[in-house]
Amino acid sequence: MELIIENIGNVRVIKLNRPQVFNSFNRSMALAFQKAIDDCDLDDSVRAIVVTGEGKAFCAGQDLAEATDPEGPELQSIVREHYNPIILKLRNIEKPVIAAVNGVAAGAGSNIALACDIVIAKRSASFIQAFSKIGLIPDSGGTYFLPRLIGMQKALALMMTGDKVSATDAEAMNMIYRAVEDDEFDQFVMNFATNISKMPTKGLGLTKRAVNKAMSNDLVTQLALEEELQTEAGSTYDFREGVNAFMEKRQPEFKGE
Repeated sequence: MELIIENIGNVRVIKLNRPQVFNSFNRSMALAFQKAIDDCDLDDSVRAIVVTGEGKAFCAGQDLAEATDPEGPELQSIVREHYNPIILKLRNIEKPVIAAVNGVAAGAGSNIALACDIVIAKRSASFIQAFSKIGLIPDSGGTYFLPRLIGMQKALALMMTGDKVSATDAEAMNMIYRAVEDDEFDQFVMNFATNISKMPTKGLGLTKRAVNKAMSNDLVTQLALEEELQTEAGSTYDFREGVNAFMEKRQPEFKGE
């Protein structure tokens, strides 16, 4: 079983489960992961998603034994059929996706984490753009997300050197949201994800859509999009509940509708 999937309230936890190879991806796990995200999209009871790893690692990227197997998929197929769909699904699902980085995140594993909406990492975890070590370029959206998060020069330096970045340094350079002490990590992640799952899910999804579009829109186009999405958000149950709760001086009970 290459994924362990668990529901905790309205949180769907997807755990990469190939600890013997530091949760590196092969074709089977990549396709199973794509399906797991699709299943979250179709299930209205899922209002937040946590992606994490079993054992000591979050994900070491691609299983090189598969990538170098003469009978295995070619590199182009691995990028096109495994990682590109994963990144697009993570970005396009209109539900919050939290990467809970429990250990090393290297290569595609690092960039899959950075493609999630929010990254929380153990203090002992690390991030490595390992591609240059074997003569490759960063894939899985690395060349897109990392420069936007930390700036072009720092991103290029990390990509070219393959230097390891501690979770503490990753937080300081705005690569991730939060580095958490190891013994507090599991509880922090679940509290955070549970709180997010109780938020107005439709509004959060529309926020994610707006931020995605802002990556390429000019200001005029983005303002028009905000107008459109705000109108859509204003038609939801959760908007009405939020306003009523505010007026009645009580806590809102959002339904994600």
